[in-house]
Parts: sequence; C-alpha cells; structure tokens
Amino acid sequence: MSGWLSRLLRPRLALLLVLIAVMLVANYRHWDDRLSFWFKEQQVSTAEQQQSVWLPGYRAVLQGKPLQGLGDEEVSGLTYSHESDTLFTVTGKDPQLIELTLDGQVMRRIDLHGFANPEGVEMLSGGRLAIVDERKRTLTTFKLHALTRSLEFADYPSFDLGFAGAGNKGFEGIAWDSRNERVLLGKERGPLGLFSLPFPGEDGATGALQPLSSGHLFLRDISSLTYDARTGHSLVLSDESGLLLEVDAQGEPVSFISLSGGMNGLRGGIKQAEGVTMDGQGNIYIVSEPNLFYVLRKEPASQPDSD
Repeated sequence: MSGWLSRLLRPRLALLLVLIAVMLVANYRHWDDRLSFWFKEQQVSTAEQQQSVWLPGYRAVLQGKPLQGLGDEEVSGLTYSHESDTLFTVTGKDPQLIELTLDGQVMRRIDLHGFANPEGVEMLSGGRLAIVDERKRTLTTFKLHALTRSLEFADYPSFDLGFAGAGNKGFEGIAWDSRNERVLLGKERGPLGLFSLPFPGEDGATGALQPLSSGHLFLRDISSLTYDARTGHSLVLSDESGLLLEVDAQGEPVSFISLSGGMNGLRGGIKQAEGVTMDGQGNIYIVSEPNLFYVLRKEPASQPDSD
C-alpha cells in the first residue's frame, strides 16, 4: 500500500474502531434500551405517575455519608423496619447485621456466626428478618430482639435456594411482598433473574422457588430489591448499570433513574450501589461500597396555577 493511501485510511480506521467500541459499550450498558424507555417515560400522564413510585420525581437529600465505625467492611442489602423505624444492612467480610438510624447513624452491630457471605437482608411479616447468604445459597429467617448481639446460623431455619454452580453470581436481592405473603428474590447475573418464594410460616419456606417475568429488564446485574406495598411495584437496584428501576407486578419497567453524578440531585453519583429500601413515607435509602449512605425523597407535585 502506498504511503499516501496509508495516511488517508489511518484516521478512517481509527474512527471506525472508535465507533465499534462505542457501539459495544452502548450494547453492554443497554444505552439504547434506556433511551427508548426514557422517551416512553415522557409520555406518561400525571395520573399514571401517581399510581406508581415514579422515580424521576425523586431527588437526593443526603448523599455519600460515611457509615462510621465499619472500617474496611463492605455493606450490602438494606431493609426498613416499621416496628423500630430503623434500617438494617449486612456486611460480608466479617459477617454482621448492622442497625442504622434513618439518617445513617450506626446504632447496633450483631455478629453473624456461621454465615459465609451475607448479601441481602429483609424484614418479613411477624417481626421476622431474613438474610440471604450468596455463598451458602441460603435464606435464613429469625426474630431479632432489642438485646440481641449475635446470631448463630445453625440455630435458625434456612431454605436452600439452589443454583449450586452460581458461585459469586447467586442471589443478592430480597424483598417482602406483603400483598401476596411471599419473598421476592433477585439473582445477580449468569443469568440475571427475579424469583418468588411463598413464605407464610414460622419454620421456614413452603412451596418452591418460582421464576418471575424479567425479560425486559435493561440491567447488567441485580444487587438489591425492595417492594412498595402502596403500588404493588418493586424497585430493582443495579450496581453495574448504575440504575434504579421500578417494575410492576408483571416485572415490566415503569420508571427509572440513573445513579450517575448530576442526575436527580446526585453530585458525585452512587458508585457500587449495593442496597436499597423504602420507608412508610416513600423515602428511598441506598447504601454503597465502601460504606456510604444516601437518601432520596419525592419532590412535592407541582400544583396548577389558580386564577
């Protein structure tokens, strides 16, 4: 190839390689799906928005607050207790259950003996808590008391979640569907998926793990779940996609927000988001590694001008 032809083609080849790289990244992060759904969001009426959680209406009111005293521990999962009006999260390196105030103050640390890698925690009915251990592939339930300072895995009923070959791609998300008295579970990836588990009794789960529709989730992974009993919708948190997605009872997307900086009042964004929950007022709480705490609150709906 002559020198002039080589010089002519070189920048075009570089541009082609850049375009291919952009297309691969866009496909990996589902940017096309996000853009398509964003356009759909713009067509949703105010009445329809009021029937959902409607994530675009939320703004960060507390962000990046360090959870004090946890050292190099990495928090994962998050749940709200109506009974105590507090939050609970878990750590994996040195397994612990951590109780937090609604503004991110550490209140209590409970040692989890015999647990391997707790990744999710959820309040169930009847004052029970459930912990998902990704490495053991189990869901363990127990009642927590005010003076509890340690829990033994062997002392409480556990349910085998299966997927023995999942490794570090097992179940991380867990939510309590109070309308249908069942646990909702999110499998991280490989493959990503949503499941339900009937869970009415005191002694563990009854029934079988059932897959739920999740074919239209434009997410790379599932790191946490929470359920909103007011609407019957769930919030699905994705660390790798940097998204919080609202889905309806059929698993179809309803609304979403990006966790990137500059979006929804987030200054620096939420990196490696690992836990999400909602309180009774609809406020959203998120924890991320390494041990950072966020609160998002719904902005008041604008009122039409009066004459």
